[in-house]
Amino acid sequence: MGATNATTVSCIESIGHTAGEVWRILSANGPMPLAKLVKAIDAPRDLVMQAIGWLAREDKINIEEEGRSRMISLR
Repeated sequence: MGATNATTVSCIESIGHTAGEVWRILSANGPMPLAKLVKAIDAPRDLVMQAIGWLAREDKINIEEEGRSRMISLR
């Protein structure tokens, strides 16, 4: 496997792992504002946002606008 493929797999694994963390936190704590969820996970904001996108694409979470914030919850 070339360096580019190894990096791609590593990135996808990191996003998947972080998606699991997002799922566990929401499962344990219920719906959370996006900003609070990002702070609850020990990962860079970009990685958390990619994980949220992954879960949204798989139709696993809801994202609702509430005033100036977004609430994230499990489906």
